[in-house]
Amino acid sequence: MADMRVNLCGVELKNPVITASGTFGYGHEFQDFYPVGRLGGISCKGTTLLERPGNPSPRIAETPSGMLNSVGLQNPGVETFVSELLPWMREQDVTVIANIAGSSVEDYVAMAERLNEEDVQIIEMNISCPNVREGGVSFGTSAASVENITKAVKSRLTNKPLMVKLTPNVTNIGDMAAAAEAAGADAVSLINTLTGMRIDIRTRRPVLRNNTGGLSGPAVFPVAVRMVRDVYKRVNIPIVGLGGISTWQDAAEMMIAGATAIQIGTANFRDPYAAIKVIDGLERFADSIGLSSVTELTGTLEEW
Repeated sequence: MADMRVNLCGVELKNPVITASGTFGYGHEFQDFYPVGRLGGISCKGTTLLERPGNPSPRIAETPSGMLNSVGLQNPGVETFVSELLPWMREQDVTVIANIAGSSVEDYVAMAERLNEEDVQIIEMNISCPNVREGGVSFGTSAASVENITKAVKSRLTNKPLMVKLTPNVTNIGDMAAAAEAAGADAVSLINTLTGMRIDIRTRRPVLRNNTGGLSGPAVFPVAVRMVRDVYKRVNIPIVGLGGISTWQDAAEMMIAGATAIQIGTANFRDPYAAIKVIDGLERFADSIGLSSVTELTGTLEEW
């Protein structure tokens, strides 16, 4: 049978399937369906220094082949995460990826310092957040900003690899990935959600209270594949591919485009067994084509 293990910036995962931040909580709810220790990893809900209530409702809306969300990083704060949620996760024999967010460079640095000695394996930095000191522009929309925040956070992580989660709402995502790599990132994950909007034609108001939201689900998958391929051509660090992956076929496609591992997000809402089905399907596929390791899929795209 094919070896399903992958190495993600020095951390060995049982398999390449990670559940994406914000779509799996901290794993508790899914433990009733299957042991979460079967997963390659769990990327925790985006965590901030202090508790956040999130945006007012309505903050989720269905769209054709996907969904819009403007949840607004609702989370209990880093201290609750460390004291109440992380201990249970560590008992599940699963790689824990702490997803961090903030509204200033200082926020991110403080999060990195707080988690540096905790029992998490990887720090995933969400840079799609607005920088309040730069007029609300996302940290991830300029190469200079990406390099600045990556360098600042990486300097505080003495024993954790840093994975930078990239926004697709840019002109050239390859430039952003290259900036993250130059600043010391150990890996990049992409794509985060695309900014979208829907309008109720009867009220003539946006369907989301926040007006716009992040588009995810199968509708964004072709964009994600293209961007992973673009980034694979630009950087030498591992790539975690996400964005609309729903099936094992999608996962295999993303790995062929250049991903070392993948994340399952919106599909978890529709089918709580989605990640397990992807793991099992990938293993069967790797066996059927005679691979000794699932890693042999990564970056094997043959372009015309």
